[in-house]
Amino acid sequence: MQPSLETGSVSTASLWIGRIVSALPVLLFIATGTFSLLKPAAAMQGFAHYGYPESALPRIAITEILCAIIYAIPRTSVLGAILLTGYLGGATATHVRVGEPFFIAVTVGVVIWLGLFLRDARLRALLPFRR
Repeated sequence: MQPSLETGSVSTASLWIGRIVSALPVLLFIATGTFSLLKPAAAMQGFAHYGYPESALPRIAITEILCAIIYAIPRTSVLGAILLTGYLGGATATHVRVGEPFFIAVTVGVVIWLGLFLRDARLRALLPFRR
């Protein structure tokens, strides 16, 4: 017998705000991943600055794009949020290692989960905020 998770409905306004908030990181990850795949000088310099070999760039960029696509698909959005959180954990660790501010990566992670929270009643039921 499968455990039942009671889910309420999400208002139309919350659903659309959640979709818009969720679209922002998707666009960010797809744009930066695509930019990295083009291998411009700026991307190569950034990669060298962080101590990654040039050969890792395509694999990291493709992973970034695939995780964003998985997050954008409603049926797999929770898995995508988990994968993107892991990806951002690596970005945070990289920034900490080189002594740079890491709040942007953490903020993007919060936006990912906020968008999902606003549009998914199952997640709201799992993480109830009391009034």
